[in-house]
Amino acid sequence: MTLMAVHAHPDDEATGTGGILAQYAAEGIRTVLVTCTDGGCGDGPGGAKPGDPGHDPAAVASMRRQELNESCDVLKISDLELLDYADSGMMGWPSNDAPGSFWQAPVEEGAARLAELMRHYRPDVVVTYDENGFYGHPDHIQAHRITMAALELTELTPKVYWTTMPRSGMQRFGEIMRELHPDMPEPDPAEAAAMAEIGLPDDEITTWVDTTAFSSQKFDALAAHASQGENIFFLKMGKQRFGELMGVETFVRVKDATGAAVPENDLFAGLR
Repeated sequence: MTLMAVHAHPDDEATGTGGILAQYAAEGIRTVLVTCTDGGCGDGPGGAKPGDPGHDPAAVASMRRQELNESCDVLKISDLELLDYADSGMMGWPSNDAPGSFWQAPVEEGAARLAELMRHYRPDVVVTYDENGFYGHPDHIQAHRITMAALELTELTPKVYWTTMPRSGMQRFGEIMRELHPDMPEPDPAEAAAMAEIGLPDDEITTWVDTTAFSSQKFDALAAHASQGENIFFLKMGKQRFGELMGVETFVRVKDATGAAVPENDLFAGLR
């Protein structure tokens, strides 16, 4: 059996799906990671941001490729496939409009390339983001678009899932962040309202996979992306607290031909 996870950037594989990738690999399931962009809009040396002196997108992309390989080794990912589009940056950045950026790529082109990989690997389960890319990142949205379009192009009928977070978990995460950073300013009302819309009410989540036994691997996979450590706030929690908060990975099942009952605790429910 085969799991395919379609992610936007190096490090995304660990944040939302590191637990399932490690767990299913340990069970002998083939795990295929498709990373759509080169991550070139990530932090450069010393935390340099795109456009700052010392930020070289090509050098950042090369460094992040090495980190992605390390993360895949930690998670025991069977196969890594790179679409290698240029990172589009956050919504509203000038890099959104750059020629060659993932956000500018025709969906049909990306979907055709991904469909080829689907036909090759014939995944039983496909995981990607929802239509808003979970939090509105253009590359996450584009990864969703090409994944759903690629599925339409193939005759395959895998179970398909979108990553999500329960609202109760988001609330707990906010509490932990305030514990770790008591001097953290309160978000402005608009930002707080936007945060409140991230994730789903607990009763709308179809799939809860307990990957606590693999949370140490997931933490180490995130830590492999050391160049982005300033942005990976989960690492500041330490392994124990990280495992408590991030040990269960949650999904919405959007396509299924098995008839497996929901809520379920296994992406492969009905397939074995």
